[in-house]
Amino acid sequence: MKAIATDKAPAAIGPYSQAVRHGDLLFVSGQLPIDPATGAFVEGGAVEQMRQCLKNIAAIAEEAGTDLAKTIKTTVLLTDLSGFADVNEEYGRAFAEPFPARACYEVSALPKGAMVEVEAVIAL
Repeated sequence: MKAIATDKAPAAIGPYSQAVRHGDLLFVSGQLPIDPATGAFVEGGAVEQMRQCLKNIAAIAEEAGTDLAKTIKTTVLLTDLSGFADVNEEYGRAFAEPFPARACYEVSALPKGAMVEVEAVIAL
């Protein structure tokens, strides 16, 4: 296993890696909507937060020598599923067919008060 890290995505806020490479797969830890340039959440709601989460995943993928187009599986965590349609539309802009497998859950809370968190498994 090899840890992957980039300053183009937020640093881990706990005892974990931004991502871990194992074999031909990249396991990207849940990404919060933190702008790595400011260390703060992006302005706006869940759609803007989804966009930033995906930007962070893309930056980590690039550091590992791959990209979002090779995403196999994602898990999306939302604190309010009532905005799912809009968040789903933003998510769909990041991927093309064949779309990654995905799970999406409503959770009671996310770290630092985020509305969205996304993790991914990406082929290398």
